[in-house]
Amino acid sequence: MSRDVTDITETTLQSESVYEGSFLKVRRDTVRLPNGREGIREYVRHPGAVVVIAFLDDERVVMIRQYRYPVQRLIVEFPAGKLDAGESPLVCAQRELLEETGYSAHDWVQAGQMHLAVGYSDEVLHIFVARGLTAGARQLDEDEFLHVDVMRVDEILEGCRSGAITDAKSLSCALWLQNIHEGRWQV
Repeated sequence: MSRDVTDITETTLQSESVYEGSFLKVRRDTVRLPNGREGIREYVRHPGAVVVIAFLDDERVVMIRQYRYPVQRLIVEFPAGKLDAGESPLVCAQRELLEETGYSAHDWVQAGQMHLAVGYSDEVLHIFVARGLTAGARQLDEDEFLHVDVMRVDEILEGCRSGAITDAKSLSCALWLQNIHEGRWQV
């Protein structure tokens, strides 16, 4: 059979809930494949999230270090967090930056979106750039523990190169950071 199929979309035939947690939900769908056969797709439903590239006036960037239990290590990353039900991405970005770092920003621009793990999740991550920062008190959740780091752009890029920064959203945002910082991308 030829693999040259013009329409390569898959059609849902049946969908079932496998797990419903307080945050994530797991689905198992039976789909009609482009070749007419059936297949199984298991995936995580995610409420969506934001990530913030926050520039200080001297062009240094606000980062966080947080212990991430699934990988059992401290991870250096851009401030980020999940959307609450009915919350707009901008409001979430403003809330997360303040909660995690204590900074609020005067200027906000939504730079883009990314799909974090398309092979097994429907998560959409909204990328924001924040400028005009004002320092204040952090408002961490009672079960949230993290350190705030202020880093130069070259330090972040070197961390990506050396493997000190391994978080996928942060690696992707480093592309935005580099191009914004070097004036190639306008936001």
